[in-house]
Amino acid sequence: MEKTVVTIAALMLGLAGHAFAAEYTKGEVTKVDAKQKKITIRHDPLANLDMPAMTMVFVVADDAMLEKVKPGQAIEFVADRVNGRITVVEIK
Repeated sequence: MEKTVVTIAALMLGLAGHAFAAEYTKGEVTKVDAKQKKITIRHDPLANLDMPAMTMVFVVADDAMLEKVKPGQAIEFVADRVNGRITVVEIK
């Protein structure tokens, strides 16, 4: 029983650690579409999504992100799958 509890605790810590380890990717904003709540980014490879470098359109997790960026701006961001859509979840 004790061994099982330790194993479960170790697995939970491993999963939690992964969830909190956001990996930022470098990119450049090429377009901001506030009406559609989308941002187009030319980005380096997205390791967590197994995607090569490219230019693509993302939805944003928070509309306020769109007010902080403009075309031509260099950014670092985190993208992940949210409700089946590739979404920008953080920008710095």
